[in-house]
Formats: sequence, C-alpha cells, structure tokens
Amino acid sequence: MFETKRLHPAAIIFNLIKTVREFLFAIILGFITFRDESLVYFVLIVAGLLVIFITGNVLTWYRYTYRVEDNELRIEYGVFIRKKRYISKNRIQSIDLTSGVIHRILKLTKVQIETAGTGMSAEASLSAVKLAEGEALRQELKTGRTQQADKGDIAEESAEPIYPSDTICFKRLFIAGTTSGGIGVIMALAVAAFSELEQFIPDSFYDNTVEWVIGLGFIFMIVLTVFLLLLLWLLGIAGTMIKYGNFTITKNDQELLITRGLLEKKQLTIPLRRIQAVGIQESMIRQPLGYVTVFAEIAGGSMDKGEDFSSILFPIMKRDEVEEFLGTFLPEYSGIQSELTPLPKRARKFYLMRSMIPFLLIVAAVGIFFPTFIWAPLILLLVGGLVLGWLRHKDGGFSLEGTRLTIRHRVLSRNTIMMYHKRIQAFEKKQHKLQKVQQMASMRLSIVGKMGAGTHFTIKDLEETHTDELSDWYSLRSQGSN
Repeated sequence: MFETKRLHPAAIIFNLIKTVREFLFAIILGFITFRDESLVYFVLIVAGLLVIFITGNVLTWYRYTYRVEDNELRIEYGVFIRKKRYISKNRIQSIDLTSGVIHRILKLTKVQIETAGTGMSAEASLSAVKLAEGEALRQELKTGRTQQADKGDIAEESAEPIYPSDTICFKRLFIAGTTSGGIGVIMALAVAAFSELEQFIPDSFYDNTVEWVIGLGFIFMIVLTVFLLLLLWLLGIAGTMIKYGNFTITKNDQELLITRGLLEKKQLTIPLRRIQAVGIQESMIRQPLGYVTVFAEIAGGSMDKGEDFSSILFPIMKRDEVEEFLGTFLPEYSGIQSELTPLPKRARKFYLMRSMIPFLLIVAAVGIFFPTFIWAPLILLLVGGLVLGWLRHKDGGFSLEGTRLTIRHRVLSRNTIMMYHKRIQAFEKKQHKLQKVQQMASMRLSIVGKMGAGTHFTIKDLEETHTDELSDWYSLRSQGSN
C-alpha cells in the first residue's frame, strides 16, 4: 500500500451530513425567524448554502490523498492551502475501524488513527475507505518495519499463533440491557426533545390535548405512565443490545482488540502499555444478581472516542468469572483482593450526612412548590439517603500488595479499581477540622486519563494512619528511598 489513494466518494456524503448537522441549529432558528413573509428568501439562502457546501466537500474530497511510504502515513489535504501530515508508525498508539449503517451497506469503514499526542480529535481520520483497504492499512501501520523473508525464513515459519478471545452470549446481553439503567438516559433525552418540540406545537392543540388527558381520569394516567416507562425500558434494552451486539475481545501480542455493534460496528484497539488501571463496576441492580462490568482507564485518546476510551473490556459477566477473565487477558491484574482494609466505624456518620444532602434539597424543593406531597421526599430521605450512605461507608476500603494498590468506593455503583505504583501520577492527602479531631483523612489518587487529562479517585474518611501509610508507599519512604 504505497500508491497514493483518495477516500471513497461516499466521504463527500458523510462530510456533507456532518456540515449540515453543524449548521442545523442555525437553520432551524432561521426558519422560525423568517417563516412568514420572508420564507422564500430564507429557502433561497439555504439552497445557495447547500450548493456551496456540496462544492466545497467535493473539492475537499478530491484534494485529500493518503499513502504509506518510508514507514509513515502521509496525508495531503487542503483546497487553497495545501497541508501535509506525516505520521510515523512508531508514534501510532491505536488504529480503530468504525462502520455505521451506511458504511456497512457500501462495505466501507472509517479509520481513526491516534498517537501519544492526540488531543481533542484523532490524529488522522479517514472517513470512508473500502473495508478490505481499511483492514490492510491497519495491518500495514501496525507492522513496525517491512518484513523481508527469504525461502529459508519461510521454511522455518511456525503456525499462526492462537490468541485468546471471548464473546458475550445473547442471554447475558439481554441481562445487560435490562439492568443497564439506560431508561434514565432515554427519559432525559425524551424530556429534552419534547421541550424543544413544544414550541412548534400550536397552543390550542397543546391545551386541548392536556385537557383531554386529564379528563380521562387518574387511573388512565397511571396506566399511561406505566406504559411509557415500560416503553423506555424496552428502548434501553434495545440500545444496549445494539451497542454491544456481536461483542468480541481478543488479545494479541501487545494489545486488546474489541469488536462490537449490530448497526454501527466498531473495532477498538487498546495497547496494553496504555492501560493505567483496571476496574470492576457493580451497579445497584446488578450487584445483588452477581453481575459486574469490567473496564479499564486508558491513557491518551481523543474526544472522538467519547465513552469508549474509558474502555469497557467486558459489558457483563458473573463476579466469579472476573478472575479467569483477567488471568487470560490481563494477568498482571489477576489475583483480586476480596478482603480490603475497611473504613473506620466512626466515619459512618459523615457518609450518612453527605448522602442525605441531595435528598434534603429535594425535600426543600417539593416543600416550596408542592407542600401537599412533602411526605414522599421525606420517605426518600429516610430510606434512600440512609441506605446509600450506609452502603458507601460499608463498601469503601483499600488493599496494598507490593506495588499494586486496590481501592473500592461507591457513588451509586460500587467500583473496585486496581492500579500499579508506576501508573499513579499524584497522591493528595486532605483533612478538614472535623476529620482532624476524629483522626481521619481523605486521599486522592490521580492517573493519566482521556486526552492526557487526569482521572481521579477519592476515598474519604480513612484512618489517618492508613492515609499516611499510603502516602509513604507512594513516595517510596516505606522502602527507605530518598
């Protein structure tokens, strides 16, 4: 793959869609503003802009070329100002292939290349190339040097190595969907979408509809609410199954390769050397059922990956299967510590008070606007706040084993994080006056996270002696180092 190539012509369509999406808010705002007597002029302006966008995207596609030469990916682009970008193979950290619905219909893929210096976006992004070409490009860029083999070498070649891999079955995928909590996200999106669409609904139609719904009676409204919640729950299940369908994780020599997605197929590459920590997450729903999610904190990455670069290594598995999974794919993180040093009992009151604050705010809001229903948030306060505070205190703790530190904490989900001394960038001890009186302190650990920014883990109200012990371990004072 040394000859100069262009992207597939479908890249023109993808770039046009991206451009229109960026101007969509302005177009809608213009339509609302000029929808009366000036609508014709607005349509002409939009049509003119569309012609300019199409022309610009065609020229951009024509002037965009790439090739692999001298162990470099060389990209040239720019309509009026010609730019050249050379990316050495040695700097490439990951190469991901993503195929949306249109990509898969046309047998195309999107190639995203990231380096150690990647920031807000990928170092290079080829929006549309043939699938076979994208896979060949990834293989070429992953090869550190051109392989030259003579007949003797070919004769001595051994069989292809067999790499470990794992998949997720349909039953587990369905359980992941039913316990994902995606209903909350979908509900928030639905409320936001309705609030935006409300301004386009005629006032008379809106008022008549509300009066009609209220007139149907209290029982009907309950049934309708249950139906909508059930619909949102089913949509959450469908979203999870579409996102993680055909999930496969494979370990190569120095990287993990994750493939997932029913509609949009993604192939994510995670270099092992960029893994900063490995975590086990147990949500409120999954924990009683014995299911967990295994994830990793990855150094670097870009905004293009979104949540993917705080990578989920496996969406759902039984808690007793985690040890075998880590032993296969990340053996340095196997040997999970089940017994951790717990938080002191006298710290419980602080956890209870902190957990009650959000519920107190709910009580205040309901008491002001809906004083008749003040009993409902009071029950939430007593039950939800106390239970959540008790769980946060109960689950908090840490364990030291040589150069590896395991910590456990809870916001809503319980997270167990395993990291090595060399991955921790900073250690901070905090202590307010009440903690000082109680001989307790909080610690904050920082590792390199997405886009090179810090990812932080905090455990509050540890024994002060334990915080000092961890501080000595981090600074190597416990080993007698200067």
